[in-house]
Amino acid sequence: MIDFKKLDIWFVTGSQHLYGPETLKKVAEHSQEIAKFFGSSAKIPVNIVFKPVLKSLDEVTTLCIEANADRKCIGIITWCHTFSPSKMWINGLKILNKPILHLHTQYNQDLPWGEIDMDFMNLNQAAHGDREHGFIMSRMRINRKVVVGYWKEEDVQSRIGVWSRAAAAWYDFQNLKLVRFGDNMREVAVTEGDKVEAQIQFGLSVNTYGVGDIVKVINEVADSAIDKLVKEYADIYKVAKDGQQGGQFYENVRYQARIELGIKSFLEAGGFKAFTTTFEDLHGLKQLPGLASQRLMDAGYGFGAEGDWKHSALVRAVKVMGAGLKGGCSFMEDYTYHLNPSGMKVLGAHMLEVCPTIAEGKAKLEVHPLGIGGKDAPARLVFTVPSGPAINASLIDMGNRFRMIVNSVDCVQPDAPLPKLPVASAVWVPQPNLKVGAAAWIYAGGAHHTAFSQAVDAEYIEDFAEMAGIEYVHIGKDTCITDFKKELKWNEMYYMLAKGL
Repeated sequence: MIDFKKLDIWFVTGSQHLYGPETLKKVAEHSQEIAKFFGSSAKIPVNIVFKPVLKSLDEVTTLCIEANADRKCIGIITWCHTFSPSKMWINGLKILNKPILHLHTQYNQDLPWGEIDMDFMNLNQAAHGDREHGFIMSRMRINRKVVVGYWKEEDVQSRIGVWSRAAAAWYDFQNLKLVRFGDNMREVAVTEGDKVEAQIQFGLSVNTYGVGDIVKVINEVADSAIDKLVKEYADIYKVAKDGQQGGQFYENVRYQARIELGIKSFLEAGGFKAFTTTFEDLHGLKQLPGLASQRLMDAGYGFGAEGDWKHSALVRAVKVMGAGLKGGCSFMEDYTYHLNPSGMKVLGAHMLEVCPTIAEGKAKLEVHPLGIGGKDAPARLVFTVPSGPAINASLIDMGNRFRMIVNSVDCVQPDAPLPKLPVASAVWVPQPNLKVGAAAWIYAGGAHHTAFSQAVDAEYIEDFAEMAGIEYVHIGKDTCITDFKKELKWNEMYYMLAKGL
């Protein structure tokens, strides 16, 4: 998926020449210690690279130029150990195009009350040095994350870890190539969007290939490779008897293996990390890619059904953020409701394409007819999702901007078994409840497709949206519809006015 240890975040400390060489030496020693500590923290997956203390306009500007040019650098953490006059940061910050985390901490946790003298005060000035630093970034309207607390705290490490994962996803997103096999499902609005604006805003490259291009590759897959993959299926999943060798649907399973191998080969050859399909554009294919899409998501690719490229890209981003964490991420759809007043719930699913990284236990490999598309019965993985917290995230095109919507949800077990449901599914209760959560989602224009994750929470997506410079709204346990509607209206005004600031 992504190798975090090939990515760097620079630890940058601000000071000035005013305090003399001994104080600056201490500033550098303390900064190195903190950077080393963060670099060894299990909560922060990327490399933390100490950079020499910045004391002048030229040093700041040079560092920002170097950060922009360094492809391994995915962001910088800034901290002002002493007072660092913010005018010296302006020229560098004007050109910096990497995400910023402003760490507001100090080297010592406790004040040595009986030992405090002016040497101590001159050295440990973050309490007002970081306020000067914060002013200039606010004055320049620079998006950043502010983390406050003692640097050894679990909470501080965790929040830096969240931001670093979002920065890795943003780095990946800016270089993301996405292929659409066919077009959107016809007449659907929310899966459309401005792909040129997406590339300007995100760096995301979205291009369409005719289905015939992928069919040619699929048809050329060697039988020996299919044999090997089908054996892998048998080792990993509970394969239904009719999908095993000699069974009625064995060839259907083999055909999904052929599709998987063909699409994977196409993606690798083109450097694509995400893709879409649509059941309305399957000319030359015997089945809709079901198991194939699920397996490719499991391997880290983004996916969107019905040509939904925005959510394919978002699934990829969320997978990068959550790499190595407990839980998974999948393309998802709010499908149908349980509206009993004793416990209203959402049943989430899709026709076929739900990623097994969110499965509880061993998934079952089954073959069932598909009611739409007019093709052979496709193989797919069937499973349910474990209980626990999760999020649904949606990226939509509002015409004048992109909006990211996140609903925090609580996954629960179905009230009863679902023996006739032939697809993977999840059951959840939206926060704060279904009535408010669904209403807020609809007011915000959220799509019926989402990136669903039990590995990351809303903070990751908020950090990512901040880096991307797009609107972010969260529906959670404290959401009030009246206030939420006001927030959407205020945001509308903000994004119109912000272009002139």
